[in-house]
This record gives sequence, structure tokens and C-alpha cells, in this order.
Amino acid sequence: MSINHLVRPNILKLVPYSSARSEFKGKAEVFLDANENPFETGLNRYPDPLQWKLKAAISNLKGVPVEQIFLGNGSDEAIDLVVRIFCEPRQDHILILPPTYGMYQVSADIADVGVRSVSLTPDFQPDVPAIVAAADKHSKILFICSPNNPTGNSVDLANIRSLCAQFKGIVVVDEAYIDFSKAASCTSLLAEFSNLIVLQTFSKAWGMAGIRLGMAFTSPEIIQLFNKVKPPYNINQLTQQIALEALETSQDDYKKMLSVLLSERERLTNALAELKFVQQVFPTDANFILVKMDDPNGTYQYLVDAGIIVRNRNSVHLCAGSLRITVGRPEENDALLIALNNRP
Repeated sequence: MSINHLVRPNILKLVPYSSARSEFKGKAEVFLDANENPFETGLNRYPDPLQWKLKAAISNLKGVPVEQIFLGNGSDEAIDLVVRIFCEPRQDHILILPPTYGMYQVSADIADVGVRSVSLTPDFQPDVPAIVAAADKHSKILFICSPNNPTGNSVDLANIRSLCAQFKGIVVVDEAYIDFSKAASCTSLLAEFSNLIVLQTFSKAWGMAGIRLGMAFTSPEIIQLFNKVKPPYNINQLTQQIALEALETSQDDYKKMLSVLLSERERLTNALAELKFVQQVFPTDANFILVKMDDPNGTYQYLVDAGIIVRNRNSVHLCAGSLRITVGRPEENDALLIALNNRP
């Protein structure tokens, strides 16, 4: 199915900026086309605007063709771009499923695009009939976070498939925490649905939040739109180099970190459930745990005073009474549990 009817007319007509590096396709020894400093510093040349070498390595890792990969300055860049590409300001809107990641709302607000909310069910799954009923011709994007932030659960793949089939706009599935989940990635649905965008990141399981590298996997048609609208050199050379080195040399480190975090997640889950003031520890497929307890505000401040920072989600829809606790290193988790066990 073509998605052109969903794209803003000005974006369809847009002639993108053509950088010197994107125009030249061959090999050369002398580059006098980009007004760069010619003295070699290791960083005096502009980076590859389409990151082909890095995309090839990611393609091998993820099993997604290179022409279906977009790389952004964190997943937030892809979120921002999809809103700007598909939503006409003051006319169209996005759909979000609270409680969920806050940047969907922020990106829409910045773009002057409306937001419709359809609550998750009490077990934190999308209410498919309610979502379909809430949508109209101006509902351009549906954002689904799976595993969900802040609740930690994965969304049933059958629900996502149903929404891709029934929702008439773009379905964005944010899989920032997919490495920690036993659930299958929605990249398995890309061949079936041309309106699907799957987001992943190097920030979480790969331990590289500081390089700000996000991935979007989608149809070649949408990839072309992303490349049309993005800044010409959105991924700097250092980020490309570090990510490529990690993919080539550090996959064992990634697997070791992931193994420790999954083991620590189970340990924390069991230990938190034993605390007398804890009412519920929600199941999680992420690297954090949502915990419902007596006096969450007081517990949050008690931990702050002890030098331990968690996230207070007490005021978030469906999360009343809850703190969100990231799984740390074993010694950090020990410090948390000691503090909580000594809580007055």
C-alpha cells in the first residue's frame, strides 16, 4: 500500500538539500567540493550522510535490509521526523496510549499537532476497539511503546498486527527495550505492513546512550521521506565510528552486560516483592521495574536523601502509588535494597 496520501503535500514536493558528499558517488583522492579543511585531523571531513557502512553492519545484526534502515540522533529524531512528515499542524493529530513515553506528546506539541489519548487497559495492553473507534481521517500516527515505558510490559504481537491492519495511518512501535524482552521484535511484520515503523536504539542494552544513535526500520518509501527531511549530516563521524567498532568488536561485551542485567532484574523483582510496604511488583520485559507501594512520595524522598535516585511515577495515569526503578550494577542494586530494607 502506498502511503503518499498520508504525507504532508509540502513534504512530497520538497527538494531536499543536496550535500557535496551525497552528490559524489565514486572514488577519488582529492576532495575540493565540500569546503572542508584539507589538513588531516581525523575529523576534518564530513561524515557519510547516509551511514552506509554502519547500516550494513546493523543490517547483518537485525536481519533488516539496508534500504529499510534509518539512523537518527537517538530515537527522538525519528519520532520528531515522523510527526513533521505526516502531520499537518493544527489539522492532524497523533494517537498515544498512556501511560507511555512522553516524547510522543512533546514532539506533537512542538509541531503544533494534536494529541488524542486512548488509555491502555488495566493490564497495560492496547484497547484495540477503542483505538480504532477514536481514529478518523486526521489520525495520522499511532505510537505504541513495547516494552512499554513506564510499565515495562511487552504489547502482544497479535494486538500490534491487528492495529497495523486496521489503523489507516502510520503505526510506530517503539522498541527501545526490546533487547531485554523474550517477545519477538515487530521487525518481523515489516514485510506485511508498509505503514509500520519500528524504533530501536543503542542507548539501553548496548550501553551507549552518550553517542545518541537510534534506528528506524520501515518500508523503503518511508525511509526515502526520512532522508529527504533529515539534516544532511545528522549522524556525526564519532558516533558512526564508535557504533561500528562496537558492532565489530564488542558483541561479547553486549551479551555479558545483558546477561547480568537480566539476572539482576530477577533478583531485584524477588527482593522488592518481599518488602512489607510493597503492594505489587509489575512484570517487566525492560531494564526497569515498576513497583507499587505505600507512600511512594515518602519513599522517593527517603531514597534521594540516601543518594539513590529512582523515578517517581505516582502521578502518571494507571501508575498511582508507583516508583520506576532502573536495574543497576549488582553493587548499586545492593545499596538500593539495603536502603529500602532500612526504610522507617
